[in-house]
Amino acid sequence: MMAWTDRHCRRFHRLLAPSARLYSEMLVADALLAGDAGRLLAFDPAERPLALQLGGNDRHKLAAAARLAEAAGYDEIDLNVGCPSDRVQQGVFGACLMRQPSRVRDLVAALVEAVSIPVTVKCRIGVDELDSEAFFQDFIATVMAAGCRTFIVHARKAWLSGISPKDNRRVPPLDHPRVYRLKQTFPELTVIINGGIAGRAEVHRHLEYVDGVMLGRAVYHNPYLLAECEQSFSGRVPPNRREVLEKMIAYAARQAKDGVPPRRIGRHLLGLYHGQPGGRAWRRALGAALQTSSGPETWRRCLPALPRADAA
Repeated sequence: MMAWTDRHCRRFHRLLAPSARLYSEMLVADALLAGDAGRLLAFDPAERPLALQLGGNDRHKLAAAARLAEAAGYDEIDLNVGCPSDRVQQGVFGACLMRQPSRVRDLVAALVEAVSIPVTVKCRIGVDELDSEAFFQDFIATVMAAGCRTFIVHARKAWLSGISPKDNRRVPPLDHPRVYRLKQTFPELTVIINGGIAGRAEVHRHLEYVDGVMLGRAVYHNPYLLAECEQSFSGRVPPNRREVLEKMIAYAARQAKDGVPPRRIGRHLLGLYHGQPGGRAWRRALGAALQTSSGPETWRRCLPALPRADAA
């Protein structure tokens, strides 16, 4: 998610879920090639396994950007053809590309040829008037021909005309069964479902039909959900929230020496006590602390607003 899942967010999420595959915010190929690729692609090795989500519509630029990512140590290239934001519409990439399945196929083919790491595609179940199940499955079949074997599917169509990207997060309704049927039709594919999944029980229910679940906004606002899912699948005891906070304070202090403002890191911690008694007080107190120029050690002072049992 652009401007959300940056390297500081991912470092935090890795503490909560040691075995989850993490995804970068979407980076546009043009930005990597024209800007400071080293800075944009930088990550802590602890974040791995880590996928770079790429945006763009030029096969040569995407291939060049993917080679940079592979050299930087990323484990996967994920081509985003599902984002409906105003920015991607202006650049004619993201969900706009679903209107041109053969073009997406060619883009994927260029990526597959450029790198040795897996190339995956994140898409929607349709776009605007192209929202039939036949269109969706034909789209998948076309892109498969380029060598893609993993699709991450947001189970809601992208609506690019007549509705804002924000409203498109709620309407039209999600259609998870359509993603299930994709797996039934193409059992050889790895199908990962995304969209509107907010709890551990829901994750387990979806996994009865597909191969994986991608969590986005749900775990950004309630990051401890990652720890709960990790426990479900690995048996690891969830980390103590206070211990996670202490590790992030130490991380932020190290980053501050390199000029990273503490607020850039601390903003990702606002949801650490989501759903806990005193969680709103924590969010308010931390939010206020982040507005100052004080160091990350001040974040501890937000904890007394929590009941003692929940400060752990």
